[in-house]
Amino acid sequence: MSETNKLKFCETFEQTFPVLPVKYNVSWHEVTSLGVGGEIPVMAEPPDDMSLIQLVRFCRKQSVPMFILGGGTNTVGMDKPYDGLVIRLCQNDFIRVINGRRHATAGAGVRLSDLANICARKGFGGISSLVGIPGTLGGAFRTNAGAHGVAIGDFVTELCGFDADGNPWSANGTDIKWGYRTSSIPPDVIITAAILEFPQVDRETELQKISEELKLRRATDPRGRSAGCVFKNASNSDTAGKLIDMSGCKGMTSGKIVVSDIHANYFMNTDHGFEHDFVDLVCNVRHIVAEKTGFYLTPEVCFMDPESLKKVEAAAVPFKVAVLKGGTSSERSVSLESGGGVAKALRNAGYFVDEIDVQDTGITAEMRNADVVFPVLHGGFGENGDIQKSLEDAGLRFVGSGSEASAIIIDKIKSKQLMEKHGIPTAPWAVVTKENRAFPSSLSLPVVIKAPREGSTVGIAIAETVEEWEAGLDKCFAYDSELLVEKFINGMETTVGILNGEPLPVIEIQVPGKIYDFDAKYTHNQGETRYLCPPENISKELQKKAQEIAVKFYQVSGARDILRVDIFITKSGEMYVLEGNSLPGFTASSLVPKAAGKTGLSFEKLCVFLLQCAMKRPKS
Repeated sequence: MSETNKLKFCETFEQTFPVLPVKYNVSWHEVTSLGVGGEIPVMAEPPDDMSLIQLVRFCRKQSVPMFILGGGTNTVGMDKPYDGLVIRLCQNDFIRVINGRRHATAGAGVRLSDLANICARKGFGGISSLVGIPGTLGGAFRTNAGAHGVAIGDFVTELCGFDADGNPWSANGTDIKWGYRTSSIPPDVIITAAILEFPQVDRETELQKISEELKLRRATDPRGRSAGCVFKNASNSDTAGKLIDMSGCKGMTSGKIVVSDIHANYFMNTDHGFEHDFVDLVCNVRHIVAEKTGFYLTPEVCFMDPESLKKVEAAAVPFKVAVLKGGTSSERSVSLESGGGVAKALRNAGYFVDEIDVQDTGITAEMRNADVVFPVLHGGFGENGDIQKSLEDAGLRFVGSGSEASAIIIDKIKSKQLMEKHGIPTAPWAVVTKENRAFPSSLSLPVVIKAPREGSTVGIAIAETVEEWEAGLDKCFAYDSELLVEKFINGMETTVGILNGEPLPVIEIQVPGKIYDFDAKYTHNQGETRYLCPPENISKELQKKAQEIAVKFYQVSGARDILRVDIFITKSGEMYVLEGNSLPGFTASSLVPKAAGKTGLSFEKLCVFLLQCAMKRPKS
């Protein structure tokens, strides 16, 4: 705001609000915990809702920007004057808590710690873990402030406030989508109060929990001036502080701003630092972390100057990713879940993600505009090489095996031929067709019948008798006109994941039935399947041998980036490779993510790693 505009604005403002509490030339150092920036030309502190409505409507009519300032604990001031009106909700009902028999009504200016203490004294609790979070409720609702698995949104019954035109606004707590450090509260809404419901607790016990949480915070959080955590955590295991520390950024400085050596996600203002120093340090850290880890940290602080946020975002620009999910195979529902999980993980890691529910192998504009395509398709054209061939023909980078390798790996018959050619142990097998259903003379009961080009748990049957043989053929011919028949191996089923040619820990699979079928994998009608990593019944020597065999299949099949190899191991130690899976599942119960987790790779890290593998390759 120029001096001329400021004088004109102040004159009009004072004429309109002759008795409203107003402050001029207020330093950001006074009203924010970080304390960077110059001065706020005009700051109003309305005493009630009616005054706030008048202020909002005045700013709307005068086309003057406004900013609602709470406790100022996550706010980054600006070096240049703010070209608008700062409104601070710090008086009367805005900072009151009124307890009812089951509810508490609290103003937006109430601090979280005060709310917890007031409610605890009345015998209500549940938010003791939040008392160490600085700031007021208005900001806490907008960001769904949380700690230790508890978030403020869990307790909200109703929110009240005003929209940008000064009209009353309200919403039930259940109408708001509460996420990790986010909520669906409209950005132009000003929250003034909320009704919250807390469980009844023992007064003394709750007050003790609050005391212990504050003591823990004082022991672990850096002392001094900061805006709290600068960046959002990518996941529970990939915290921003951990990623910053891993990237060697502790102790980095810019002017008077320094990355704390106690908690790397705190940037400390050691003196009267400037906003531009803080922004430069945030830019440098974001850039370094992206280069070192592949994670693009998202700021959690609020920049008063929109240009500062743009500068931070431009310091490290993430890839655009097109996640392909769905398809038309029998595993469509699993693919939708897997694809959604991958998309969420990549967004957590800071990437721009388009989720595409594909129905055919056509290349869409979203795929062409992406830096890399991430197929998460199970079975059908998503796994048999068709979609991969389309991506190759379009010259696009994508995660996973190419079209030729995919066509071999999904086909159990071609995989068997490849194993025999390269000396990879596999069970004796044969092929039957609809025209020739005769039992193979080279085999004897019991056998396993498999549709050769479906997923590993679809179109499969065990035959121990002639009757079961005929019924199994009828079941599996519904999926394909030729079927793979192989000797039934009585042993332990295991799986080995391969990432970029390196084996993951072996997983022993204990199923409630005879085989690891669709029910054992997903629906669990016969009972829960156990996944043991490390295995309970497989020696380290046999685990190493299984890993070596799996890597060999990865190599001879021409697989890329990721592969899961299923292996049976008998009590005598003999091994039989069943098949590979070039696009294994990415659900919560999927095996490759489970094994990767044992090596320290979170789900987010796993997805980022696969993206990086694809990005290192030249375009097709």
